[in-house]
Amino acid sequence: MTFSLRKIFFAGLVLALVASAPGAVRAAEAWITVDAKTGFILEKYQPDKKRQIGSLTKIATAMVVLDWAARQGGDLAQVAVIPPAAFVGTATNSIGFQPGDTITLRDLLYAALVQSDNIAAYTLADHVGRALQAQLPPSGEAARATAADYFVRQMNALALHLGMLRTRFLNPSGIDSREKPFSTAADVARLTRYAMNKAGFRFYVSQKEREIEFGRGPQRLRYLLRNTNELLGQDNIDGVKTGSTARAGECLVLSAARSSEVAQQGTSTLVTPRRLIVVVLASPKRFAEGAALLTRGWELYDRWAAAGRPMDPKELLGGPDE
Repeated sequence: MTFSLRKIFFAGLVLALVASAPGAVRAAEAWITVDAKTGFILEKYQPDKKRQIGSLTKIATAMVVLDWAARQGGDLAQVAVIPPAAFVGTATNSIGFQPGDTITLRDLLYAALVQSDNIAAYTLADHVGRALQAQLPPSGEAARATAADYFVRQMNALALHLGMLRTRFLNPSGIDSREKPFSTAADVARLTRYAMNKAGFRFYVSQKEREIEFGRGPQRLRYLLRNTNELLGQDNIDGVKTGSTARAGECLVLSAARSSEVAQQGTSTLVTPRRLIVVVLASPKRFAEGAALLTRGWELYDRWAAAGRPMDPKELLGGPDE
């Protein structure tokens, strides 16, 4: 068998192994495992089925804030005021925020991403939405929208840019809505690839604990956040986010990285980053299932890499690689 034929044979074998990989218990209603560098899909189940995703929405919220801040010179020390509207529709307030409290955008991002706080997510949307409206004043019907509504428009614009064509965001926190926001496992993977390519986002979601500070009149209050991702720090897992609502069920996105693969090709050194992203939607045991999918994902990745990383266009997420 010639080298080229042998390569084609092994490529076909690996793709067959990926396609026929033994399923997990399939407790989740949808999942996907992808190579973060290329977007190659290693395993999937109902990846394009529209579902509510709960607080996984906050990944998009954080990226709109971080992208906006980057265009402003990266200033996350700006102080926001928590508005009364931030408390509408959310039944939890574990941090103990009150309307009128003041807090930096940086600490709001920690609260939204580490402890998945809904009030923090809304406050980010309100503050940044006002700034965006001032820079690009909307017209027509959009001019009557709230700052948070305008911010959500930017979330949907980001989704469109990333090729998330089966996604609609309706609020910055992911709380249940009568109008039913939705996304898919594949679209959440697209969003996570984009987010994990940003060093700032990677740092936020990698924190197991983080103390934040906020003001209430003359008082300075502190609160220790604890990450809702129980798997963080295990098996090279360095993020990303949990989500849970009555309609979305238990959702989870994991990111795990191994040391880059280094290969010598003549006088050149080829360095290939190794990172997997796992998305699990509506699972009654999201952490156990996510860990199992990640373990099997690395096995599939190793077989795919050994075959030369063949790229079947049908098994690529698509969208920008940034």
